[in-house]
Amino acid sequence: MLDDITSDDSESPTIGLVPAGVPWEQVQDHIKIMHAPLLVRPDDTGGYVGAYWDGTKLVVAGDLGSDQEQAIQEFREFLREHGED
Repeated sequence: MLDDITSDDSESPTIGLVPAGVPWEQVQDHIKIMHAPLLVRPDDTGGYVGAYWDGTKLVVAGDLGSDQEQAIQEFREFLREHGED
């Protein structure tokens, strides 16, 4: 479980913001347990990706851009389009 996550709850759904440098395996484990959407900035790509648990598997929304605020908005739209609001 990740302890140092901040959240953007300015709109629904709330999105957890993972700090830079957290290994992807820890992100996956956290999502499997908490089932909450997370926004992650992998070190190797420079752009944000969103990840959430859809009830049976981990779903990753890639290519959300390099600006955090824009990535949050795009991930929220993605979640709403997939019934995760």
